[in-house]
Amino acid sequence: MRLLMLMLCMGMTVQGGGMACAAPPATAKKKVVMESDRDYWCQLAYKMAQPVLENMARGTLQKNMQTEFSPSFDNRNRKVVYMETFGRLMAGIAPWLTLPDDDTIEGRQRRQLRAWALQSYKNGVDPASPDYLCWGASGQNLVDAAYIAESFLRGYDALWLPLDDVTKQRYIREFQQLRKIDPPYTNWFLFSSVIESFIAKAAGLDAYDEFRVNTACRKVEEWYAGDGWYSDGPVFAFDYYSSYVFHAMYIETLRAMADAGANTRIDYAKYEQRAVKRAQKYAIILERFISPEGTFPVFGRSIAYRLAALQPLALLAWYGQLPQELANGQVRAALTKVMHRMFDGQQNFNAGGFLTIGFCGSQPEIADWYTNNGSLYMTSLCFMPLGLAADAPFWTDAPQPWTQMKAWSGEPFPKDHRWDDDIQTKDKW
Repeated sequence: MRLLMLMLCMGMTVQGGGMACAAPPATAKKKVVMESDRDYWCQLAYKMAQPVLENMARGTLQKNMQTEFSPSFDNRNRKVVYMETFGRLMAGIAPWLTLPDDDTIEGRQRRQLRAWALQSYKNGVDPASPDYLCWGASGQNLVDAAYIAESFLRGYDALWLPLDDVTKQRYIREFQQLRKIDPPYTNWFLFSSVIESFIAKAAGLDAYDEFRVNTACRKVEEWYAGDGWYSDGPVFAFDYYSSYVFHAMYIETLRAMADAGANTRIDYAKYEQRAVKRAQKYAIILERFISPEGTFPVFGRSIAYRLAALQPLALLAWYGQLPQELANGQVRAALTKVMHRMFDGQQNFNAGGFLTIGFCGSQPEIADWYTNNGSLYMTSLCFMPLGLAADAPFWTDAPQPWTQMKAWSGEPFPKDHRWDDDIQTKDKW
């Protein structure tokens, strides 16, 4: 309360989860309709998704997408850009598209995106479609097929079950054929495990590769560095890959295996409980990274993935499993402030409406050798809380100052501390 009073005395007002200059008093009374945080999120998600899904549903994505590649891009097949664009976008907006239809502006946009998405899924595996994706043309396909599989896990009833049998069979076949790709000894193990665990859930336990799933689980456990961080392989790298890949895909692998009823040496449900607790600690760290101005530290590889650095906060909010240290209004306000800081007035989209390479605007010099502007749709992973109904506490709770706002305003704020694993596991036999 003291922080809010301080803001008001300084001529500031709470808006969009952050601070904005108060408008001067109007001479005539006008009815002002304030944009809600959810409205802003929906508009941004729709802006990002519409050019991709409308084109792909019509079979014109590969014809019309304005592509961009890193100045140091390697010699892989450049058509991977389209699978990267589609798979990563869908992994982020899938939870939103699972909500029931309604006649609100959001509801109509969501219904349209879902219709386009279902047709796009069909085109992506139809060899007769101009937007058939380049399955198996590059090792990179393993990565982005995993994001497509992840989108099916996140929107199973709304995005997988309605597909026709031919399309479903084509996806299972394409996923299985990716076993010929040998993943590097890194987070890529989880791309295999997400695909195989989805196969187990969708096609049955006779169709998936148990070894690929369990090997990924064992390696991730070996690579856990403590306090919520995972090492990307045997050597720790200080970057956001714990955000981009590890926490979400590990939890989803374990959850899908439990859903499939798999009975192996690994106790998937117990492993998932531990993985969620690790993600909760990591989410606390991420929330503390967000400055009062809505910025967060820029470091490590793949920083052009933008909001994907905050994916675990979004995932746990959608699951309803934020740690008790983080209130819904606090997390929503912080994430909304970051979105405004990153996307308001910045040149993040090209003339065709597709994302450009950069972090906060067009910054092609930050691209890695594997980066194209399809890669950047990882930023949609932060939209997962849109899968919560508009009347869920995440959206209706009052905005609250986040940790750095409190700390830099002289307000009381919670101490941080190290977290140890308190859930121990061993093989069932």
